[in-house]
Amino acid sequence: MARVHLVLNAGSSSLKFQVFLDDGADVPNRIYRGLFEGLGTDPHFKVKDHDGATVGDQRWDGHAAFGFEEALATLSDWLGAHRGGHQLAAVGHRVVHGGPHYTHAVELTPAIINELDTLSPLAPLHQPKSLEPIRIIARRVPGLPQVAAFDTAFHRTQPELAQMFAIPQSMTDAGVKRYGFHGLSYAYLATQFPKVDPRLAKGRVVAAHLGNGASLCAYDAARSIATTMGFSALDGLVMGTRSGTIDPGVVFYLQREMGMSAEEAELFLYTKCGLVGVSGLSNDMRVLRERCETDAGARRAIDLFVYRINREFGSLVAALRGIDALVFTAGIGENDAETRAEVLRAVAWAGFELDPEANRAGATRITKGTGPQAYVIPTDEEWTIVREMRQVLSHTQVPSA
Repeated sequence: MARVHLVLNAGSSSLKFQVFLDDGADVPNRIYRGLFEGLGTDPHFKVKDHDGATVGDQRWDGHAAFGFEEALATLSDWLGAHRGGHQLAAVGHRVVHGGPHYTHAVELTPAIINELDTLSPLAPLHQPKSLEPIRIIARRVPGLPQVAAFDTAFHRTQPELAQMFAIPQSMTDAGVKRYGFHGLSYAYLATQFPKVDPRLAKGRVVAAHLGNGASLCAYDAARSIATTMGFSALDGLVMGTRSGTIDPGVVFYLQREMGMSAEEAELFLYTKCGLVGVSGLSNDMRVLRERCETDAGARRAIDLFVYRINREFGSLVAALRGIDALVFTAGIGENDAETRAEVLRAVAWAGFELDPEANRAGATRITKGTGPQAYVIPTDEEWTIVREMRQVLSHTQVPSA
């Protein structure tokens, strides 16, 4: 009987999943991919098979109590009815923060789960959500192996100076440093560079992971040397609901002049700023694009989003001492030709020459000329997780459930 690996990627109100055959193939063989969205409000479950055909679609309108527990129970029942005799061998998870010590994927134990929980102050809105499905599965199926892959791990190759803040060394030693995030996405892109253009694997590349969360990563020979996110996933670019880089004095102002507690200020900067704060309309770039011709707030939000990408891009080019390529990925980066065009026009100073037709057509390469080139490469965090998971479990005898 064939075995399968389940990969889970938990968000604040969503749970993405993929199911892969555990067949030892060099390229993981995906059977299903799906998503629970609207958890806590109006849950929606959908799943497609390896050919892209929809094989599951269910809604629970107005079920505010439907969370990770219910989603995992539903997924377990669905897999039991659809996995065709396959045995579930292990579960892999995206965990947002690995701290200074977890630089590779690891098989989870109760002690490691508790240690990862101590990192929650470093990512208070993300880490608890990462750990919740892990704890649910450990309680429901205690013998099933689980592996954590970390969003921070890919950036641990950065030079020491790139990870430091200008603070006392004792605080740096205590873990207050630049960690960087979206590492599973950036790790996946690095595996795709040789397939898209061998020069990417050896050159100086900036990748733009543009979605509701957004960041840039500078690669030198496919290794991270700098990134825009720092101590938290709040830093760097303008995002859907997050402010991105902000003067620390603004935080003091929120507390002193506006009467916010530390917790209220943190929640404000994570959930009420970014595109939704600037536009007063939406955190969804698609909505802003539809309204930007008539709504000044929508136009302002898009312009600031692109402006900050240009500014941060310049800092990463400086860290690389030059640029050979720019790679777009994630929801906006992969699907929004208008945003890609605006970004490429903004960074034309670096030698990029937009190919409008290729960009509108969604081609892999969307620039022309002899200067640096821009590419669109779809990301796949779950693919990275299952690869790292297999490496961890290859050293361990894995029971089946």
